[in-house]
Amino acid sequence: MVGADAVNAAATLDAAAARVHDLLQLRGAHGVHWDAAAPEWAIAALAAAPWVVVRRAAPRDGCLAVGVRGARRWQRAAAWLAPRHAAALLTPAALRGRVRGLAPARRRLPVFRALHRLETAWDCGGPADWGPGGSAGFELASGTASAGPLSDLDIVVRCAREPALQHARAWWQALPESPQTRIDVLLEWPAGAASLAEYVAGGSYLLRAADGASMRRHACGEETA
Repeated sequence: MVGADAVNAAATLDAAAARVHDLLQLRGAHGVHWDAAAPEWAIAALAAAPWVVVRRAAPRDGCLAVGVRGARRWQRAAAWLAPRHAAALLTPAALRGRVRGLAPARRRLPVFRALHRLETAWDCGGPADWGPGGSAGFELASGTASAGPLSDLDIVVRCAREPALQHARAWWQALPESPQTRIDVLLEWPAGAASLAEYVAGGSYLLRAADGASMRRHACGEETA
């Protein structure tokens, strides 16, 4: 399920080109390296859907930190990928337009209906660079049924710098009501990531970075998102 919205990685992709939450299509499962023996479920998952997600860790020995996901919620494994083994890259923002390519029964799942409502809610005044992560994002990238009736909608918002509180609060207030689906929004900027819900509360928030998490306070003044 790779189309015009995919970035052809070819031999040019390096560790700096991929960002946390990007999805990478593999040229082959042999390019994935493990710190220990690979779980059997992970080998089967990669055979069925040769995609991995870039995780929040610094590259090591020229390899990207990636995550492998299986069919069950607990099936998540950390691994490493040499960039030359990535055939294509999809960002969260590139995945939004792929909902129309799903089968009608899949589009009717609560998580994809919530994504449509969010698209409408953020059409004017929403963030410029955002898209789905989690099970919805994986399904939209790989074409493998990954989301279920109870799936949360994980959203990644990418900002050039720490977003202004006034902007973040506007995005929060515009979130549509979604009784069947929890919408969890993560703000990403070069310094790390923070939950939108926690960020808009003011005061301190937890910043997740590649070298760990720490409590931060909002920058003085109103920065531009």
